[in-house]
Amino acid sequence: MERYGYVRVSAKDQNPERQILAMQEQKIRRENIYLDKMSGQDFSRPQYSRLLKRLKKGDVFIVKSIDRLGRNYEEILEQWRMITKRIGADIQVIDMPLLNTDYRHESLTGAFISDLVLQILAYVAETERALIRQRQAEGIAAAKRKGVCFGCQKQQLPEGFETYCRMWKDGKISLRKAADALGMNHTTFYRRCLEQDDKSRENCRKL
Repeated sequence: MERYGYVRVSAKDQNPERQILAMQEQKIRRENIYLDKMSGQDFSRPQYSRLLKRLKKGDVFIVKSIDRLGRNYEEILEQWRMITKRIGADIQVIDMPLLNTDYRHESLTGAFISDLVLQILAYVAETERALIRQRQAEGIAAAKRKGVCFGCQKQQLPEGFETYCRMWKDGKISLRKAADALGMNHTTFYRRCLEQDDKSRENCRKL
């Protein structure tokens, strides 16, 4: 029987040491600790996949919290069933010992309770996330009705922008000197000058 620990952090700059320390306190060998770091958009888990390939019947899969198994209710349950039913390994959840299956081999009732508790916890977590999304959507809708605009607001052009823009277009001053005189980034100055041209052409078409 082998004991494996799985650590996941959702951002590359997030520190995984707290989870790793918890694994070491469970007497898991360092080579049996698998770590995935990922961005908020990417949920590929190469180390998790490697661990599952090594996991055998009778082994113990250890995580600090149940949300390390997946992003949502369905995914957590799917991974739980794969590990405990399909592979036949046990699961330990450090922060929630009630979910541990490794001491319930002889107790069908105990295993049933563990599965039931997991489903309740996962459902509550998913429901809370749905409520948060609903409240956010309602807040945005209410703000829009009041005339609040969302999205990036363009910075107001500095005084004298049109003068320096014309001077640059006429070749009387370099782009860099014009931008510096206005206290603007060179790229921003260039882009806003092009936008002014687009607005002028649009106004001409309307006339």
